[in-house]
Amino acid sequence: MGLSQNSMLLIAVASIASCSAIPPSIVASPPTHTTTSTQPATAVSQSPDPENARNARSDFWLAGEAVQGAAVIGRAPANAVGVVFNGNAIPLTADGFFLIGFDRDAENSASLVAQFADGSSLERYIAVRPGNWDIQHVNANPLGGAKTSAEFQARRGAELARINAARAIKVASDGWRQAFVWPLKGRISGRFGAQRVYNGTPGSYHSGLDIAMPTGTPFVAPADGVVVLAAKDPFTLEGHLLMVDHGMGLNSAFLHCSELLVEEGQVVRQGEVIGKVGATGRASGPHLHWGMKWNSARVDPLSLLPSQP
Repeated sequence: MGLSQNSMLLIAVASIASCSAIPPSIVASPPTHTTTSTQPATAVSQSPDPENARNARSDFWLAGEAVQGAAVIGRAPANAVGVVFNGNAIPLTADGFFLIGFDRDAENSASLVAQFADGSSLERYIAVRPGNWDIQHVNANPLGGAKTSAEFQARRGAELARINAARAIKVASDGWRQAFVWPLKGRISGRFGAQRVYNGTPGSYHSGLDIAMPTGTPFVAPADGVVVLAAKDPFTLEGHLLMVDHGMGLNSAFLHCSELLVEEGQVVRQGEVIGKVGATGRASGPHLHWGMKWNSARVDPLSLLPSQP
């Protein structure tokens, strides 16, 4: 996502969080509710007349562009009682807002359906733009052909069970509506979506944003949330793992920490120090790996951040 698109998204999110402006509808005419339309629900500029926009919400509105790896806040048409995204019902706030995420390898289109109390519905299709990933072709075997250790195999099942259980927790938080902040300032040493192709065979892509800083550097919560996992005993890959749920299915995972400063179940606020950078688990050096998921979709933290830390 370019700087101008990122800025547009952040302005929209800030407006939503403060309730100081209401997004306009996509079309001026009222929806029929009973037909399926192929008109895309694309991002539009903020309305100069919030009161008029509040009364004329006849279609979906999105705060930013639909791109692979992006998380985007949207608003449903007025009087919608439910929203379905790609066949799955998603939470809808009392004032009509929702959150959707596009996986790194999401299809090139997605479906949004607004449901109304009278049983009618309105469907829109969204064009999803491809992400710009760093793909490297390497003439070598991944990991030099090394095999995973028996100790790793013995421990990994229980670790994955804890991670999956944490992701299944549903919390009440409005962190997803905030304009996210950087957890710390530092050199970006790894970007979301980067991937190596070994002799024509794709390896696993990088699932988060890496920020290189010395061990012991504190980092903060990028948005409000609830701690759903705090691995005080380091995991084999992630080391000391900290997971914060921001509500609406959006959560952050911070890997390789040297120290965790919060407990499971604790409510954290944006800007609060929650842990320290480290190199625990499988890490080549001290850095903060920040991964984000919206439900099952892996999303890029940069899609929710200002351009500079």
